[in-house]
Amino acid sequence: QLQAFGGGLVQAGGSLRLSCAASGRSFSSRNANAMAWFRQAPGKEREFVAAVNRGGDLTIYSDSVKGRFTLSRDNAENTVYLQMNSLKSEDTAVYFCAAKKSTTVTVVSRTSTWYDVWGQGTQVTVSS
Repeated sequence: QLQAFGGGLVQAGGSLRLSCAASGRSFSSRNANAMAWFRQAPGKEREFVAAVNRGGDLTIYSDSVKGRFTLSRDNAENTVYLQMNSLKSEDTAVYFCAAKKSTTVTVVSRTSTWYDVWGQGTQVTVSS
């Protein structure tokens, strides 16, 4: 399972760091999984934010967050971190972390259906 932490209320221009901790049979510190963040604003579809492959050497971002958000991972802790800087009101959404169960896949995807396991979501609200 995945547990997301770190959401909250912040003023525009501020920063937040989200964490997503993976636990359970599908996750181990020896065999990492591709992981990603998606977000969903009220009345909108879920959209891709960022993803990192199991090795941590491939990270991709949506154009809307590139240069402002940084995704990193600590495989020893089975945790990924999304550092969000220069936040804008349009970043307001529920943020979900996701993971690919397979530990042999070395790529990542921007497609939500590619991921097998989802966390519960954490609310990020940016006030202007």
